[in-house]
Amino acid sequence: MGLCLGTCRTEKASGRPLERKGERMFKDRRDAGQRLAEELERYKGEGVLVLAIPRGGVEVGYQVAEHLDADLSLLIARKLPYPDQPEAGFGAVAEDGSTVILDRATRWVSDETVERVVDEQREEIERRVGALRKGDPLPELEGRTVILVDDGIAMGSTMRAAIKLCRRENAGKVVVAVPVAGREVTETFGGERAGLADEVVVLQQPKFFRAVAQVYERWYDVPDSEVVALMDQWRQDHGG
Repeated sequence: MGLCLGTCRTEKASGRPLERKGERMFKDRRDAGQRLAEELERYKGEGVLVLAIPRGGVEVGYQVAEHLDADLSLLIARKLPYPDQPEAGFGAVAEDGSTVILDRATRWVSDETVERVVDEQREEIERRVGALRKGDPLPELEGRTVILVDDGIAMGSTMRAAIKLCRRENAGKVVVAVPVAGREVTETFGGERAGLADEVVVLQQPKFFRAVAQVYERWYDVPDSEVVALMDQWRQDHGG
């Protein structure tokens, strides 16, 4: 398993994230994607597949794939929100049904609630596959190096579900690449003992990590229309 603590590596990048109150900042998701792409330079021209997780990860993934001359598609995975606190989640589900349930969740939600929320998010996944990927299937993953990209990792369940999907599809190598994540969750993805991915690239790991949004100067909820526009532009520029 490879673990890249990208904070130190970012010092060598051609441009640095902005700093505010001692905390480095990205201007927006485009800026974050460009800087993330620099840290993945070794994959340029290697025929890798970038799978961006909508909706926030699409602009980031677009910039990575553009720089690496890689293929780009969307992998749809959804957080499983607590019914009375939708901003928090107790797990995630990916489009192939790969599901992650956090261990502590069983103390707070019943089996019936878990089943209902999973069904609701599967319906939303189906909608997003149609709306954002135009109903197309995922590209073939078997044997390929796949770079999973999001705009950041909070609790990590969505990325874990995405990794499970890639493993089930026999991806040759799974790389997790994000602009920001907490130190503890980064270890769960790339640590020697519990690593889930083959490599992890994280640009920023704030000492006091509260939310993905804290390292972005411009943060907003990405609408479907922006994702569709980005992918339409990708197809126009790269075919397919």
